[in-house]
Amino acid sequence: MIRITHPLTAIAAALFVSGCAQLGLGQPEDTGAPAPTATQTGEAAATPDLPQATDADVAAVKPDPVLTAAPPPPKAAKTQEALDTTTKEQRAKAAAPAAPAQTSKLLGTTVASLGSPTEPGFWLKTPLVKTETSGRVTNKANGKSSAVTLIPIDGPANGGSRLSLPAMRLIEASLTELTELDVTLDG
Repeated sequence: MIRITHPLTAIAAALFVSGCAQLGLGQPEDTGAPAPTATQTGEAAATPDLPQATDADVAAVKPDPVLTAAPPPPKAAKTQEALDTTTKEQRAKAAAPAAPAQTSKLLGTTVASLGSPTEPGFWLKTPLVKTETSGRVTNKANGKSSAVTLIPIDGPANGGSRLSLPAMRLIEASLTELTELDVTLDG
């Protein structure tokens, strides 16, 4: 047992230990690699019946301009309601389930944070696609989904994504936490 006789030494030791905990030192081994997704490990995802989408599938589906046609929010906007400039009709279209005739294909699972709240419309910026296309995101925590325009960003397929404010609100995701999503191609 270590005996600390000076109060500043005790404070320094406490700060050191808490700093180590925040950095993950002394915690179970972490390789630094992101945790594998259900798709990568072969586990069943929330949408197990869906076939895996190919690059050709993605290229064949065109984005829906209605989902991203909202005007930008006013510069003075500070609340969720003021920043979300989508119309009632756009929200209804995004919330509507995919048509039965459409075939959905699974693109993968991603973890999303809130994207720029000043960019209007229903979109997901994700490394799961290489071209802009139409898709759907499903909140794995509650099963709520939204149609979105999938916008490619650089990064590995298991990298994180950014979801628009209107889509986050529609699927009832926390604006301040990361949300796990199933991402499907609709078309």
